[in-house]
Amino acid sequence: MSATEAVRGLAARLARKKSLPSLLDVFRRHGADFRARHAVTPEQSRVLHAIQVCRTAALGGHLYVCDRCGVKLPLYNSCRNRHCPECQALDQARWIAAREARILPVGHHHVVFTLPAELRALARRDPRGIYALLFDAAAHTLALLAERRLHAQLGVTAVLHTWTRELSLHPHVHCVVTAGGLSKDGKRWKDATRFLFPVAEMKAVFRGQILAGLARMRELGRLALDEAAWRALLASLPKKKRWVVFIERPFGRSTHVIRYLGRYTHRVAISDARLISVDDRGVTFRTRGDERATLAPDEFIGRFLLHVLPRGFHKIRHFGLYSAAAVGTRLPIARSLVGDGDRERTEDADPEAASEGWASLLEKLTGEDPLLCPICGRGRLIAAPLPDHRRSRGPP
Repeated sequence: MSATEAVRGLAARLARKKSLPSLLDVFRRHGADFRARHAVTPEQSRVLHAIQVCRTAALGGHLYVCDRCGVKLPLYNSCRNRHCPECQALDQARWIAAREARILPVGHHHVVFTLPAELRALARRDPRGIYALLFDAAAHTLALLAERRLHAQLGVTAVLHTWTRELSLHPHVHCVVTAGGLSKDGKRWKDATRFLFPVAEMKAVFRGQILAGLARMRELGRLALDEAAWRALLASLPKKKRWVVFIERPFGRSTHVIRYLGRYTHRVAISDARLISVDDRGVTFRTRGDERATLAPDEFIGRFLLHVLPRGFHKIRHFGLYSAAAVGTRLPIARSLVGDGDRERTEDADPEAASEGWASLLEKLTGEDPLLCPICGRGRLIAAPLPDHRRSRGPP
């Protein structure tokens, strides 16, 4: 293939990519009008701006020059906003590598705790408080039942999601829970591979934890509810049997756990891959299977912004044996008791993977070397600052 043909092929691939619908299209077309008609929080405003300028000249970038053929390719920086669907792959890969180095080589259960629909209005008004309560209630439920039934401490990693496939508000926490725990005296590993806890008991405890947390928030003035509104809220909540707590069967191997959970950790409300079309009349996207939905641009942007988390709020949290406090204390004891467990030596995590460079990580994810010249196919792309841009932090 000649250099001219290679350039034309590259241009054709870039043109096809640009022709595909994206959130960038939605926000560029309709973001300004949405801001003019609706009040947005500072966090939502930052997300709108970040996605609009992601991988554009506004963020600066680098000029990559091939050391063989001399072709020059300007590449612009990503926004690195956690709500941008274009900026999650590398963070997710690093997170998976870090967690694989820490996870215990035992079975794990997948448990989902869902906030009742009656509390979603409170979540809109005080997302920081209500989402923190959801995390705490889930963690305390698991810890209390572990102490009551196993007399042991579990390891838990929890991830908050706030959306449905239609982008409606639906806060729930995905928890990966060790199938067993370390005894209180630290001398035994107590197995719970086949069965964790009765679902009915989990629902009752979870309900109690939520109600107690709401009462504390009201005492502290976090809930602007008078006595009548408070009583009406309590009366509207479902009975304990109707609270949603779901437990899946244990994962087959511990080495599959974090890779599975990794699909949840850095996911945003909707990815570009689900978008079908974007125009002035609406945004059409896939929901489940072959089903699709079409929303007016204002409605689509409004639903997307429902899932912007408060600044500094951690949507991934670790409890029990996986908490920061246990990393240097009880976690090593548990690891010594379970030994290699179900982990094969060849599958042990690479402790250097979490700090691996972006280029090698991207090559592992895509199977292609991002620094191989796309024109001559032999040279290496060497980064240099763009001449007309002052902001040129490290890639990507």
